[in-house]
Formats: sequence, structure tokens, C-alpha cells
Amino acid sequence: MEDLPVEVVGSILSRLGAARDVVIASATCRKWREAYRKHLHTLSFNSIDWPVYHELTPSRLEILITRTIFQTTGLEGLSIMMDDVDGFSASAVVAWLMYTRETLRRLIYNVRATPNVNILEMCGRQKLELLFLAYNSITGVEPNFQRFPCLKSLSLSYVSISALDLNLLLTACPKIEILELVDPEIAMSDAQVTVELTSPTLKSIYVESISLDKVILEADSIECLHLKDCALEVFELIGKGTLKHFKIDDVSVLHLDIGETVENLEIVDISNFTIIWPKFYQMISRSSKLRRLRLWDMVFDDEDEIVDLETIAVCFPQLSHLSLSYDLRDGVLHYGLQGSSHLVNVTVLEIGWTVINDLFSHWVEGLLKRCPNLKKLVIHGVISEAKSHEEYQILARFTSSIVQFMRKYLHVEVQFEYE
Repeated sequence: MEDLPVEVVGSILSRLGAARDVVIASATCRKWREAYRKHLHTLSFNSIDWPVYHELTPSRLEILITRTIFQTTGLEGLSIMMDDVDGFSASAVVAWLMYTRETLRRLIYNVRATPNVNILEMCGRQKLELLFLAYNSITGVEPNFQRFPCLKSLSLSYVSISALDLNLLLTACPKIEILELVDPEIAMSDAQVTVELTSPTLKSIYVESISLDKVILEADSIECLHLKDCALEVFELIGKGTLKHFKIDDVSVLHLDIGETVENLEIVDISNFTIIWPKFYQMISRSSKLRRLRLWDMVFDDEDEIVDLETIAVCFPQLSHLSLSYDLRDGVLHYGLQGSSHLVNVTVLEIGWTVINDLFSHWVEGLLKRCPNLKKLVIHGVISEAKSHEEYQILARFTSSIVQFMRKYLHVEVQFEYE
């Protein structure tokens, strides 16, 4: 250890992350103390890392954080996550940011200060590349194109911001590639019903727990779009056909439009979603490069709608990973086995049920026959605590059927995941 260069020791301390661990480790010897002061890159204060954080008064905690930060030089990553700790003074927060902002590249910030600190004003026009804000309010964003010239990743969780300021913030980040919005409080004016977001460089957007009338996203370079736990009337994506990964999880939307140019789609993952299959199929049918398709716990708008394997096999010839959940309602199986085309490139098949019956085994067998090059079968099941004798018998017969399938398809790895 004595032969390690002080710069390497600084990198080791930076990997520890938690400030308490860094301070303890730096007390090892003089070289490690020097590495802490001059070569530490990353420092993290998280209220879940050390119970003592909750026992200290906010003023004592401010002093502890201030002393720790001020002993360093050239910090590139600073994380201050103080959940359930209220009462920080704005002057202390300003001191932390003023001291570090010229070298800071990554800031993760969840601090409830009084009065509220304008993080955008403090960290603008610097080297910041990643910014994560939680439980804060953002107001009065200036329409300045170069406000964050280096920022590539922006995450806002439980943040209060107006629709106008959100779009201005995106405009102020000419290099932004990643945007995450988790349960934001988006203020709308009386005359405004549409949230419009525009970014020519944005590649990935994740939106969770929002409820809005209309969202229009104009992103020419978008590759990944993920919506989760959202209630929207209209969601419209305007792009240039760069979308590769499209995921929807527990979303209510009356009108969904991801653009007409979807030829580059490689992954489509839809779960807990009410779907009008003909419209959705029309939207993705030209995605001949599709490699992964997941349709899970779907609710079909028309009870008679059927998603047949023939359609999937013909339209998505490069498909290698297919996930379907079994749903038999009123005698209608929404994922039918019509046709004779094989899914020749499918090597991984995931299937599952919420309510099982004897037809499930026959459905599984039909799927296996249509996937001649299958290598892995994953079976997801829901087993409730209270089971009738009939349900136990159905599960037993299914288990016997799977054993027979395994003997027949020796080259297929079978994996069970029950909940």
C-alpha cells in the first residue's frame, strides 16, 4: 500500500462514495489524508447511509458537511441526499455549491433549504454534465441557450416546475441526451392545455407518474421512450425515425402517436395497458428490425381482438425474444396460434399467467412448436395463498405437461418464476 501513488489512493477513496467511509479511510496515514484533500473525485452524503444523520440537528449537520467538503479540492461528483431532514439554511447550501461548482461534473441534490436555493443559477455556465434534483422547486428559467453547455443528463424527481420553464430548461441544455421526470408537479397556465418539450439532441426520456391532458415531444434524435404510471389524454412524439426502444408500463392514454417512421424500432415492451390492437399494430407493423416484443397483462379494447402468431412471425422476422402473458376471457384467447409461419429467430420465450386453466398447457405446446430454434423458456406464474382443490389439480397437470415438454425439448433451458 505504501507504494501506491497518491492519485491512485484518491481514486480508491472516490469509489467508497459515502462521506463517512471516506473520512475514516483517509485517517489511515499521511498519504491517504493527502489523497483525501487533493485527489478525491467523488463525495456522497446520504441520510440512509448513517443513522447518526437523523440524530444531528440541521445546524450540526450543516457544519459536518461543510467541514468535509471544504477539506477537498477539485471534486467532480457531489451527492447530498437528505430525505426527511428539514431546516437546512440556504447560506450553507450556497457555500457548498460555490466551493465546488467550478470543477463539479455530477450533482445529485435533495436538500430542503430555507429559503429555496436556485440550483440552476448556482451551477449554470459551468462543467456540469449530470444533474439530479429531488423535492425542489424551479422557477424563472431564463431563455439562455448556453445556460448548461455541458449537461447531458437531467433528472427531476418530485420537482415543482411550470411547463414553460421545463421546456426552457431543455433548450438551455444544447447537449442533453437523457431526461428523467418522476412525479413532477407541472404548473399550467389557464389557457395552456399542452406541454411541449423540444430537444434536437435528446436520446432517452423516462416519464413516471404524471397526469396531463396533452404532451408533445419533439426530439429528432430520440432512441428510448419509457412511460410508466401515467394518465394522459394525448401523447405525441415528433421525430425522425430514430426510436429504438419503446416501453409502456401501466399507462392510460386515449391517443398515442409515436410517429410514422418506426423502421428502427428494436424493442417494444407493453404491459398493464389498455390497447386497441389494430391501431397499435398499424403503428409498429413496419418495424422489421424488431428484436424484442413484450405484450404483458394487456387489456384489449375489443374483447374479440386476437393477436395471432402468424402476424408477429411475418412482420417481425428478426424477433429473437418474445414475451406473452396468457389471458383467457369469456372463452377468447387473445394470443392465438393461427397460421403456420415459424418464429425462426426466437431463442428466448417468456410466457406467464395470472389465472391458469388446462388450456394453458396446450397454448405453451403450440408456442414451442412455432419456435424451432428456441434455447430458453421462462414461465411466470401467479400462485395465490388460497387455492381450491380444482386449482391445485390444474397446477399439477400443468407441471406434468411441462415435464413432458422438457423431455421432448432437451435443448431448451426451462426457468420458473412464481409470485
